[in-house]
Amino acid sequence: MITLQEKAKLIKSGKLSAEKNVSDFGEKIQKLNKELNIYLSLNTHAIEQAKEIDKRIKEKKEVGKLAGLCVAVKSNISVKDLEANCASKVLEGYISGYDASVIEKLKNEDVIILGMVNMDEFACGASGETSAFGPVKNPRNKELIPGGSSAGSAAAVAAELCDFALGSDTGGSIRNPASHCGIVGLKPSYGSVSRYGLIDLSMSLDQIGPLTNSVEDSEFIFNIIKGQDNFDATSQNPLELKPKKGLTIGLLDVRDFGDKRIEDLITKKTEEVCKRNKWEIKKVNLPLDIVLQTYYILVYVEFFSATRKFDGRRYGLKIDEEAGHEVLRRIFGGSEISKAEYHGKYYRSALKARALIKKQFEKIFEDVDAIVLPTVPRLAHKIGEKISVKDMYAYDVFTIPANLSGVCGISIPAGTIDKKQVGLQILAPRFYEELLFNISKKFE
Repeated sequence: MITLQEKAKLIKSGKLSAEKNVSDFGEKIQKLNKELNIYLSLNTHAIEQAKEIDKRIKEKKEVGKLAGLCVAVKSNISVKDLEANCASKVLEGYISGYDASVIEKLKNEDVIILGMVNMDEFACGASGETSAFGPVKNPRNKELIPGGSSAGSAAAVAAELCDFALGSDTGGSIRNPASHCGIVGLKPSYGSVSRYGLIDLSMSLDQIGPLTNSVEDSEFIFNIIKGQDNFDATSQNPLELKPKKGLTIGLLDVRDFGDKRIEDLITKKTEEVCKRNKWEIKKVNLPLDIVLQTYYILVYVEFFSATRKFDGRRYGLKIDEEAGHEVLRRIFGGSEISKAEYHGKYYRSALKARALIKKQFEKIFEDVDAIVLPTVPRLAHKIGEKISVKDMYAYDVFTIPANLSGVCGISIPAGTIDKKQVGLQILAPRFYEELLFNISKKFE
């Protein structure tokens, strides 16, 4: 498949027009979207914007790195004059009045935004089924979930309804659907990409990142959206590293946490890549038994706090009255945990557990350069299949540690089991995205 940089060169050379790129995607969206339920709204000015880019190219004026390329945006990221509804009736009709920092950076490189895509409501979900506007279908197998919460973003890339997409990752919401849809999903280090303009689920865990067809494309987009932003005090520039030849890869012990066939596939793939590149493998352990409990206490409390602004007075509807069951579960759970009589006991305990997980990562990264493990512990289930809340939350057991510790992680396709996509996840130290990409390309 052609890379983003190659396609951008075709457009700049005049061999492919930006207008044709947009119209081709538009025709595909018109044909497939009703069935796949990916796009919630489209940019009605996309063709007009493409024509302007083509005009500048013909006049030999300077254009950006992404001139004429098309992006799909998760509906919790603000794009000026487009609807950011978080796939909820609560914010249905809410039009963003400004661009998120990542959108501004992409627009500065002349990207064309095709539209806003479906997701789990307010990013609460791991399957793409909780949207108020119906579930997203997996383009690889329409009976299966695409994963969530960035369901539409991953499905749009897999169905070739955009050149690349943006999603957000709180506990695996980019990597999880990337795994189920057989594409590449990057969760950057916490702080390496500005969160300004993201309607947050959990402010201390959320991160915006790209979903693409290749690691090379992921790196290309990351290098455009990364960096310090005055609107986000947590943001800073990633580290530039010196090339390193002899690497040690940590293979995480995930026994008792998922489908053994997935574990065997990831182990085999890791052994093959390490043997080919003469890398050392070292078995490592993380406290996976506490990550779900730690994560959901933090998410429930921070989400409850974040949703108090959705009171129906200034815009939208009152979230406590109009949202779906998974959103309400997290709001009411956060309310209970936050009640005054608990004096923050559970939230503080979760912060201590999070600090323990961070220290564990720091200790592991003293001995290994990166960690390899499955992206998700089980194969995708069928849309509408009854899954317990416990099992649904467990989809993120392998992805949550990266969010709790702030490190960077990527999911790349590893193969299939029972004709279902399986993702291989690689984690690297915080702000070591360059190392993460270098290693990922070898696995890819």
